[in-house]
Amino acid sequence: MTAARKRVAVSKLAQRHPSSSERRRCRVVGLARSSARYRPRRGAVDAALVADIHELARKHPRYGYRRSAVMLRRRGWQVNDKRVARLRREQGLAVPRQQVRRRRLGHSGNGCIRHRPQHENHVWSYDFVSDQTLDGRRLRMLIIIDEYTRQALAIHCARSIRGEDVVEVLARLFAAHGVPKHIRSDNGPEFVAAVVQRFLKTAGVATLYIEPASPWENGYCESFNGKMGNERLDRELFTTLAEAKVLTEVFGDEHNTICPHSSLDIITPAEFSATLVETSSTDL
Repeated sequence: MTAARKRVAVSKLAQRHPSSSERRRCRVVGLARSSARYRPRRGAVDAALVADIHELARKHPRYGYRRSAVMLRRRGWQVNDKRVARLRREQGLAVPRQQVRRRRLGHSGNGCIRHRPQHENHVWSYDFVSDQTLDGRRLRMLIIIDEYTRQALAIHCARSIRGEDVVEVLARLFAAHGVPKHIRSDNGPEFVAAVVQRFLKTAGVATLYIEPASPWENGYCESFNGKMGNERLDRELFTTLAEAKVLTEVFGDEHNTICPHSSLDIITPAEFSATLVETSSTDL
């Protein structure tokens, strides 16, 4: 244990046992009484050193503490790297780490204009919508639709959704509706996560990542998100997560079975999907 930590231990013993003598506290910790009374005298020296550190930071704002320490030693200061790092951190001069730019996977050829759905389960798309409950806590909703039938396959609502949660929802939908040929999305971290990409590759689903900052290329999902925002999210104040789950699921059911869709000749997505089943059975 260093002398500094021993002094801290002596101070804590004094708080716990105020009636004990300093001599006894020092003997318990193993610290000399002179060391217990030591107070560092570096105020004036640190003030001049900090002034030089600020001057260097103004001239070289991207210098880290190591290069700053070298420059200070060239000026005659007897300082090590750790001391310079501590002073820079206390003064708020620590250089922030540069963010690694995430590799974008998408391009415009994967957009809904150039890569249109041709049949049911040909192209699914998914996206996130955010809201909050009355207490200010965040809500996230994973929206998954079949672009050809316009059916809302899932509206998964939770406080937070990770890549593993996306895989769980997709696995349930694949079992219920079959596996789509393609799935379209933006470059969100949940969609480009390794666990999601591995799952889709294993299932035989091709990913269609759209051009970054181009939400219109995921137009089918964006259209549904806009309707849900206009007809449900903007009209409801959710008090709890459970209430949000129920009301968003009700909206999805109404969208599929009650609300007529203009691009489907004014019938509901469920009715349109039923006509496809009837047509295929007639052809057989």
